[in-house]
Amino acid sequence: MLRAAFRRQRRTALGGSLLFISHQAGEIGVPIVAALVIDKAIVTSDVRLLVLHLLALAAVFATLSYSWRFGDRLVERATEATTHELVVDLTTRILHPAGGLSGSSLTGELVSTASSDAGKVGSIFGAAAGGAAALGALIVASAVLLNISLALGLLILIGLPPVLVGLQQVVRPLERRFRAQQDQAAAASGVATDLIGGLRILKGLGAEVAAGDRYRAASQNSLATSLGASRLDAVHEGLNVAVTGALLAGVAFAGGRLAAQGRISIGELIAAVGLTQFLIGPLFRLGSSGADLARSRASARRVADVLSAPFAVTQGCDALTEPVRGELVFDDVSGSLSLKVAAGEFVGVVALDPADAYRLLDLLARNTSCSEGRITLDGVEVGSTGIENWRAAVVVSPHDADLFEGKFSDNVLVAAPHPERLAEYLAAAGADGMAAALPDGIDTPVTERGRSLSGGQRQRTALARALASEAPVLVLHDPTSAVDAATEARIAVNLSALRSGMTTLIVTTSPALLAVADRVLVLAGGSVTGEGTHSRLLVSDPAYAEAVLA
Repeated sequence: MLRAAFRRQRRTALGGSLLFISHQAGEIGVPIVAALVIDKAIVTSDVRLLVLHLLALAAVFATLSYSWRFGDRLVERATEATTHELVVDLTTRILHPAGGLSGSSLTGELVSTASSDAGKVGSIFGAAAGGAAALGALIVASAVLLNISLALGLLILIGLPPVLVGLQQVVRPLERRFRAQQDQAAAASGVATDLIGGLRILKGLGAEVAAGDRYRAASQNSLATSLGASRLDAVHEGLNVAVTGALLAGVAFAGGRLAAQGRISIGELIAAVGLTQFLIGPLFRLGSSGADLARSRASARRVADVLSAPFAVTQGCDALTEPVRGELVFDDVSGSLSLKVAAGEFVGVVALDPADAYRLLDLLARNTSCSEGRITLDGVEVGSTGIENWRAAVVVSPHDADLFEGKFSDNVLVAAPHPERLAEYLAAAGADGMAAALPDGIDTPVTERGRSLSGGQRQRTALARALASEAPVLVLHDPTSAVDAATEARIAVNLSALRSGMTTLIVTTSPALLAVADRVLVLAGGSVTGEGTHSRLLVSDPAYAEAVLA
């Protein structure tokens, strides 16, 4: 992933690195020009040379200032472009219709990966450009010191490799610690997001203390790993300062001895001391670049894990027949489930085991693949079609459907091909009176996830939204569990009328809805164990009667 990022931004990154190197060369030029001013102009009292060298010094400052300013811009451009690309890639993967992430990662973990980790991967350009500039500065400074004194140059060239190798040994465990830290921080973020999303339910159950304990445990784990990584990082920084400081102190001491012996001039001594002080920055930056690289690599691994996660659903590219008639056939799905729903039929499904209901809904919504048997829509097998084509034809409205922040009408009409029929959808869902009673009617703002509405209001709004899709095949799961009996009876009649001629499956135990169904299927043990009208099954199937009348 890091190599791919560098390939995409190679020109920008290379330009920034070259300008950073130019900046460091300018920093090296400052003590060199200062030495020339002393040896060539001040010692000789040559005013003309003094002016020329001061102009040269100004040019050096202008060059290094320009190089830093525009080099930083290029590096930031590469960083932000890479971060943006990764955020887009992660968002696309997380929201991909084929899924494959929701079962293994909490929402907060994915948000942390798409924000924090993507940014850390992008910061690799700053670390790389800074490291390249530091290495270039060390090479140029060593060459200058070699020119001033062979001993000083060799001291840097011989002492530098052991310093870099020693610091690298500390960087390796740093990468492991940083990845563990990021994993724990993301886990804590995921727990927090999970708990906030269900805060109202937790308060209703009086489970605030247990929820707080859960987050506290995750937070403590994150704190412990963060402290461990910080301690190792502090050790790395301390060693970096101590080792590089010792090396540079040796260079300064050797330069002073050479000047005292008359083997180098005063100007050359000033240049050597200036270069020695300057080298503190590149040496420190070279060491810290290793830690920055470790952070980027750890984050890149987390990003790569998300991007390379297998999809939950396989898909093909075949198109459905147009227009979609809506004939659904399950043929030995999971080895035992076989059923047929004719085009335009209104079918009720009663699952004696909730697991059978959720399995059926997941298969119809393409949240999971059919691993055994066949599912066809108008004769086209589900696995051979594109997921988006399938979901445009088969709309599954879950029991816990969420609403979105915005106007009430926008929530209903989000996928409506005929928004002018809003009143019909609201009436069929029993939401017309509710909408009229809202402060601003259908223009009333709805807060995040519809929390400004009651449970029954949210459910009727979600039902109206599902009806507004006018899907050839509509699958509803307990769409009236939060409404009163009178409203439920009215919804049942209106729903049957509105969906006349279109295939509709309702997974429910509501007698009112089952009574208007053309046919009712009973699921038990993963297969159809009963079939008939609601009234006949009440008499002939005791298990069915117990499920719908309890």
